[in-house]
Amino acid sequence: MASATATPVSPLAPSTTPELPAIAGIRLATAQAGIRYAGRTDVLWVSLDAGTTVAGVFTRSRCPSAAVDWCREALAAGNGMARALVVNSGNANAFTGLKGREAVSLTADIAAKAAPCAREAVLIASTGVIGEPLDARKFEGVLADCASRADDGPRAWEAAARAIMTTDTFPKLATRKAEIDGRTVTINGMAKGAGMIAPDMATMLSFVFTDAALPQALLSELLTAGTNKSFNCVTIDGDTSTSDTLLLFATGKAGNAAIDRADDPRLAGFRAALDDLLIDLAQLVARDGEGARKLVTVEVEGAESDASAHRIAMSIANSPLVKTAIAGEDANWGRVVMAVGKAGEPADRDLLTISFGDVRVAHHGARDPDYSEEAASAVMRAPEITLKVEIGLGQGRARIWTCDLTKEYVAINGDYRS
Repeated sequence: MASATATPVSPLAPSTTPELPAIAGIRLATAQAGIRYAGRTDVLWVSLDAGTTVAGVFTRSRCPSAAVDWCREALAAGNGMARALVVNSGNANAFTGLKGREAVSLTADIAAKAAPCAREAVLIASTGVIGEPLDARKFEGVLADCASRADDGPRAWEAAARAIMTTDTFPKLATRKAEIDGRTVTINGMAKGAGMIAPDMATMLSFVFTDAALPQALLSELLTAGTNKSFNCVTIDGDTSTSDTLLLFATGKAGNAAIDRADDPRLAGFRAALDDLLIDLAQLVARDGEGARKLVTVEVEGAESDASAHRIAMSIANSPLVKTAIAGEDANWGRVVMAVGKAGEPADRDLLTISFGDVRVAHHGARDPDYSEEAASAVMRAPEITLKVEIGLGQGRARIWTCDLTKEYVAINGDYRS
């Protein structure tokens, strides 16, 4: 059995891990089931009180995992209600055919008995190696034990974030407070992801919980809007996972007034807090990109539309040549020009302006007349870099988070199954 080898924590990791408060109606536990790793937790169990609503967004990959298929079906069959969440790391249960479907069905049976609840009230997520059958019999006894000892303490949240890690080097957690019609509500979230990140709808795995009382349809609307500002704006390597899953659970325990419209002014504070939390988690994923040494923010302005700006920004952020130049601390703006040109979006070479941080390196189709190699190189040596591109054609704008591409990325992914 493979073991999880200790890897250095990303130099871009936050200096502290936030301590998450308890959320009424939610209890967590972790366990070692021996899915792939020896000597570390690889199962997360979350108990959800009756009345909990849930919404989700999932990978757009045409080869989704069995767990993604299960969640989509469960959300429809369960009318957006949830009682338990089961997550395993080490095995994605993707591209596993009938065996994969049988494994996720058995997992749901074991979880439903442990909860206890209906099968369709169980949400399941898996992450890890693709193409290897998952032995769901390893959950026998483990999930029941988790259900019996689940709690809501701050250590439980950090333990949960660690249990779902694969090549991540640090747990990714965030929390926010907000008010709905004068009633304080809490939002907690966790994420995992360091490679195979070009989500196109979510991240590899992320789970967000709140005690707000909100119906499933409204949760779904809020989650989709928030995802488009956060997880849909992060990329590590341009590869979309088979397992991308983002779930938002609301227990209703805060007892706030009933709200059923996203544009209700009483929801403004909650919506802003949720968006901010999702952006925080998305940035943590970028900070933990496999082998990353630089956090890069790509800002595109002046495109014909926001959608066009987004595609141009993603072209830049996913370019291996741009990312390796950043790794080498080389202000090679010619590679940015290349990435803009290949995006397939409206652009005029003679209108382009490019800046690294506050240093303008190119203007109106040529090197900036005041270009300073020394000043540009100083920007590139920083651990966090903002790359700005002005297209000059309209009002469209976009912001994407990514990281550099280093030799360590190749080493991590060359040895992943070893």
